[in-house]
Amino acid sequence: MKIKTKLRLGFGFLFVVVLLFGGISLYYIQQISGSSKVILKDNYETLNYTRDMRTIMDDNDLPLSTDALAKFERQLVKEEHNITEKGEMEAVASLRKVFDQLKLPGSGIGDQRLLERKIRLHLREIERLNMKAIVRKHELANNAVNKATLILGFAATFTFLVLFSFSVNFPGFIANPLKGLLEGIQEISQRNYNKRLNFQQNDEFAHVASAFNSMAERLNEWENSNLATVLSEKRRIEAIIEQMQDAIIGVDADGEILFTNDAARKTLSITQEKVIGTKADDIAKSNDLFRSILDKDQKILKPFKIVLDGRESYFELQTRDISVPNLDSQQGAIRTAAKSAGKVYILTNITTFKERDEAKTNFIATISHELKTPISSIRLSLKLLNDQRVGAINPEQRQLVDHISEDASRLLKITSELLELSQVETGNIQLNYIPAEPEQIVKYAVDSVKFQAEQKEVKLEVITAPGLPKVQVDVEKTAWVLVNFLSNALRYSSEKSRVVIQLAKRGGFVEFSVKDFGKGIDEQFQKRLFDRYFQVPTDGQNKSGSGLGLAISKDFIEVQQGKIGVESALGEGSRFYFQLPASEA
Repeated sequence: MKIKTKLRLGFGFLFVVVLLFGGISLYYIQQISGSSKVILKDNYETLNYTRDMRTIMDDNDLPLSTDALAKFERQLVKEEHNITEKGEMEAVASLRKVFDQLKLPGSGIGDQRLLERKIRLHLREIERLNMKAIVRKHELANNAVNKATLILGFAATFTFLVLFSFSVNFPGFIANPLKGLLEGIQEISQRNYNKRLNFQQNDEFAHVASAFNSMAERLNEWENSNLATVLSEKRRIEAIIEQMQDAIIGVDADGEILFTNDAARKTLSITQEKVIGTKADDIAKSNDLFRSILDKDQKILKPFKIVLDGRESYFELQTRDISVPNLDSQQGAIRTAAKSAGKVYILTNITTFKERDEAKTNFIATISHELKTPISSIRLSLKLLNDQRVGAINPEQRQLVDHISEDASRLLKITSELLELSQVETGNIQLNYIPAEPEQIVKYAVDSVKFQAEQKEVKLEVITAPGLPKVQVDVEKTAWVLVNFLSNALRYSSEKSRVVIQLAKRGGFVEFSVKDFGKGIDEQFQKRLFDRYFQVPTDGQNKSGSGLGLAISKDFIEVQQGKIGVESALGEGSRFYFQLPASEA
């Protein structure tokens, strides 16, 4: 039987017992209440009527007045409608007959007094019958109470014994298997893998016992497995680590060195003969490089330079946590959450990649610088060709000159961006920080693209929040980023649309944002927008740039301790923004 079924049956039985006891109690309480109501409703009201009629006779002299007769008549009518006891009907009828004679006019005072005595005799007879009935019903009610008390006492005793037996015995169905399982787990935690559980009942605990026995059997097999195989695997892993080109150091949770290879000892200049088992802090005391690697407060692991064999080499540090299952048998419970057993530090030699990157950056800077001169000459020659003093050209030639001028401008922009990029990569970028009004930066950028906006009939809307603080920035580089945002917005905006430039304060930052209402950018491309050389696929209507503008913008903003980002949805346009720290001056 399933545990859930046992619980349902057990609590169902308790419910039935409590419901039965409550039903018996309610039945006898209603009987007692009914007996009391009969006394109050029938006999007590009759006594009230007879008392009122006697009071009328006592308070008025014979012959009775019309008002007294009317009052007596009302009480008598009530009594005639409340006859409940045997013999009461005859007494009331006799009372009615005498009262009717009393109401007749012309009778003497002696006759009326005789009739009054008969009325009083009939009233006493009615009262006697009802008082006798009250005593009899009271005895019946007492007997019912005694009987109910006896039965309820037996029912309460039976219910108590049943509930007490249930509360003592039923938890054993759950607690005993759990106790056996707990004892088995404690035995396993003490490496007693021969422990087995055997539950007779066919429920979930039997399945748990079967799984427990299977686990203990497997643990026993593992305990008795060939230890030489484990040692062989350990030596094989150590040989692999020793032959790796990257410097590798393993440190356990107590700070002792677990393993290291020759590349690590050579790179870190560790001269101790016995390194395994040595405290890492002891080696770090005399080795500044090793101490910096073990620094727990390092946040960004950037490539760093080490002079190795008289040559500058660049390394990149990576760390990996060594996690093992947490088998803690505290208080008989097993917790399987993983816990850290140490760390592995890996130093990867990236000198070759660094040299290639520097060569690429120098090549781009040289080519960009050298290309600017001939491009400027081409633009000057095109300007002379457009001068009428040199000579007129036909429309076909004019179209070719315009195409050459457009391509030359685009080529000059690409070379300028490459030159800016090379300055950022080499760290040669120079920033001139001054406190500047955000509105002035926006005005400078808007003026730069105003002609381009007028050509497409695009309206530039500037929204400025009041009371904006100044920003401590390089005005030229910041305006360059904003102009780049505006140029992209105008490029992807349809004619006669609008572009919104907004200034707002966000905490301790001033936010510059440019929103267009074009086609928007697919979410899969948004994360790569600020990567170098990345270009969003176009439909051929918009000319794409070099893919460097947003990458350079990101470098310019981040080097000024700012943030940059984009929000876009297809069919709703795009919003590019950057935030710069507000000036404290």
